[in-house]
Amino acid sequence: MNKFIKWTLKIIGFVLLIFIGFKVFLFVLFYGLFGKSYTTEDLIDNYNSKTAEILEVKKYINSVTSPDLKVDIEFEDNKTLGIFHISANGSHESNWDVKIKSEKVDSLLKVIGWTIETLKTLKVKLDNANCISVSNGEPCNIGFQRSGMGKYFYNLFDTPIADSLKNNYNDSCTYILYNDKVVLEYGGGAIGSQCFPNYKRGGP
Repeated sequence: MNKFIKWTLKIIGFVLLIFIGFKVFLFVLFYGLFGKSYTTEDLIDNYNSKTAEILEVKKYINSVTSPDLKVDIEFEDNKTLGIFHISANGSHESNWDVKIKSEKVDSLLKVIGWTIETLKTLKVKLDNANCISVSNGEPCNIGFQRSGMGKYFYNLFDTPIADSLKNNYNDSCTYILYNDKVVLEYGGGAIGSQCFPNYKRGGP
């Protein structure tokens, strides 16, 4: 009987894994085929025009999140979080496509000490910065926009990047060192190119 239960749970877990993976695949496929396209120039222009607002997002999330927690959150719209990943107490939990008004989000907010008002304030600040996601910490990682299969980010440091790390953050592929406190980033998702589209070595 115990073997039966064990195998039943394994099968259920496998089916759930396939289902979640399929949803993620559809999400990536949809945005890859029908989503708006952005460029490195758009990423830079947005930073130059929205510097204060972008820095305000960084300041806010780091002020409401304990240093021992890692929160990675992306707003799909005012009702849905495309991503709500949490690392706490040595464990990591990935959450995709969750409704803001749900028991699941309520439970996650309790873990990190946030409220619905915290989410609303964060959404407003991201909107003001023309951005969609943020991950707390050093550096603070702020997602600008999704573009095709990929996504553009800003990595914001509190202090100038050490010379020993500059080569890591200026590989002309995933990272572009924009200035001594800002690194631009591009991620191609699970199946896309991991390098900046049409980026040429030598900087933006």
